[in-house]
Parts: sequence; C-alpha cells; structure tokens
Amino acid sequence: MKEVRLLATAMLLVACRHAADPAPLPLLGEDAATYWPAAEWRRTSPALVGIDEDRISRLVAQLRSNAIRGVDELVIVRRGYLVVDETFNQWHQDSIHTMQSVTKSVTSLVAGIAIARGDFASVDQRVLDLFPDYVPVANLDDRKRALTVRDLLTMRTGLDWSESVYEGSPLQQLNRSTTDWLRFVIDWPMRELPGTRWEYNSGGVILLGGAIGLRAGMNTADYARQYLLRPIGIVGDKWVRGFPDLLPHTGGGLYLTTRDLSRIGYLVLRGGRWAEAQIVSADWIAESTRPVVAAPRTFNGRPTDYGYLWWLMPLDGVPGHTRTRDETVIAGIGAMGQWLFVVPRHDLVVAVTSRIVGGNEAAPLEFFYSEILPATRPIP
Repeated sequence: MKEVRLLATAMLLVACRHAADPAPLPLLGEDAATYWPAAEWRRTSPALVGIDEDRISRLVAQLRSNAIRGVDELVIVRRGYLVVDETFNQWHQDSIHTMQSVTKSVTSLVAGIAIARGDFASVDQRVLDLFPDYVPVANLDDRKRALTVRDLLTMRTGLDWSESVYEGSPLQQLNRSTTDWLRFVIDWPMRELPGTRWEYNSGGVILLGGAIGLRAGMNTADYARQYLLRPIGIVGDKWVRGFPDLLPHTGGGLYLTTRDLSRIGYLVLRGGRWAEAQIVSADWIAESTRPVVAAPRTFNGRPTDYGYLWWLMPLDGVPGHTRTRDETVIAGIGAMGQWLFVVPRHDLVVAVTSRIVGGNEAAPLEFFYSEILPATRPIP
C-alpha cells in the first residue's frame, strides 16, 4: 500500500511539473498578407515573430551607447508587427527626418502611379515630349532627343553630369539655384547616348518628378500625397522645394518619420497593395525592383545592383546579378545613413534614419547583415 502511495505521489509531481512548463508559443503573423496598419502599427515582441530578442537587444544597446555612432532611429516590422522602434541621440519618434536619396525610391513609386494613371504613356516615352513648354532646349542633339523616362529611372541619362564630388557639382549648382530647376537639367549638355552608361544623377530624378506634376496638372508633392502617401497613412511629410512653383526636390528633399518610412517599405513588401486598394501596380513593383544595371556601385565592399531608383542586394550577402525576389533585399539608400530594407523572403522591413557625418554612412548596412538578418528565423 505504501508503494502505491509513493507511486501516486510521484505521478502527481510529474503531472504538476509538466503543467507548470510553459507551452511553446506559436509565431504570430499568419495573417500578415492581409494586415495593414491604421494610424498605429500593431506591436509585439521580436521573439513572437521569430527574431532573436537577445541579439536585437545587444544591437540596440550598441546604438544607445554610440558604439555604433550617429543612428537616430531603428524600426523593424516583421509579419505585420512593429517589433522594434528605438530612438537614439535624443531623437523623437514623431519628428520627421531627412530621407536624402531614399526620396528617389519614393519617386519611383510615384512614377509607377503616374504611368498607371495615364500621365505617362510608358517608361519608353521621350523626356522632351513631356516638356513642350521648354522649347527651345539648349544643347539639343539626337542624344538628348533619345532620352526616355526609363533612362531617368535607371540613372543612364547620358548627361555630362557628375555629383560623386558634391562641391562644385551640377547638383550643388542646382540646389543653390533660384531659377527653374527643370530648365537647369533639361538644358544641361549631353556626354553620350542615353542608356549606355550608369552615372548617379539626382537632377534626372528632379526632372522626372517635375514631369509628373506637369503632366498631371498639379504640384508633384500634392500628387504624391494624394495618390501614394495619404492612402497608406502618411500625413506629416515635408518637402524641400524650389523652382518653378514650389517644385519638390524629388531627388532628395523628402522628410518623413522613420515609422512612416517603414510604411513605404511595407507597401513594397505587399506588392503595392494597401488594404483594399492597389496603390502601386504589382507589375510596377516587380519591374522596378528587378536588377537592370549590374553592380554600378559598391557599399562597404558589397557590390549592389540597380533597378528603377531602387538598390538591390543579395539576401545571402554573396554578390550576383540574377536573383529571384525571394533572394533579394530591396533597398532605398540616402546620404548620412538613411536606409530602407525590404526583405520579401523574411516578411521583413527595416528602416534606419541617421545623422552620420564622415565615413560611417554604411554602418546600418553592416548591422543589417551582421545582426538583424542572422537574428531573423526563416519563415517555415
């Protein structure tokens, strides 16, 4: 009888111990493909969407201690959940931040909307045909006549334009100009046939932005707000503006909160769709985020391809030109450490804003590859 009592007691202890053990929690985000944030994102802890919380916490501690210097805010969204929104250097989450050349990637989305709405015929439309009121055009030749919207989108304009050294560059001259920015670019001399060579050209993107507004009959910033930003819940944007008629600087003049930047990434992640609306056509998202120019630039030793004003990097970090969407990191990149990463394979968006001055502008790229991606468990 004593043995029976001991056995019963042992079985009860085992049962209690098993009952006390926490059951493994299922990952959240099964509904990610049909979730869109309202005014605020839904939130959870990194672990509940398959991200190593300890590793991310160590990264945040490095940013907070300025072991990695100059970063203002880090936002991570996975499977429709905001899991990290950390600010540093006395930055405030509700403050708008310069996007620098991430603005160009936003302009790519606006261009896709303009084509879908019929404001442009196609990416093959001749640029000069979009500016009939600017005739006569200076330095006109067959090369300039051949310039297309696609050439502006892929940075293969053929213009004799270099801004790799900002001081004294055409971009600096344009930024300081109090005359018509569109006239400044459209009159600039050619160097070669468009489509033959890649060269970074912010002026071409300003020309593209101006063409959108002229064709639509409204200011380009208002166009972007009406058809792109407001429908996805972005209401606090600001633009650097110039001439004519408060033309927005679509090459680098957009200001957003970092959380709003993550909305741009989420729109791209979801193929241009937001709730019940197709904001940007899925075909445009696919076309604009495929490699067109192989490795025109290297960031911290990482060769990076180019699409339509989007940068494209290998998910595994190994350079290569031919990749599927699931093997690609889609990126918007701006000076002083502005980075937007969209990772379809991991249902992941990472937005980083910074005020990095000097040689550390690619620090967010490095911790994205060394810390954030390794911390992210693949989706089964």
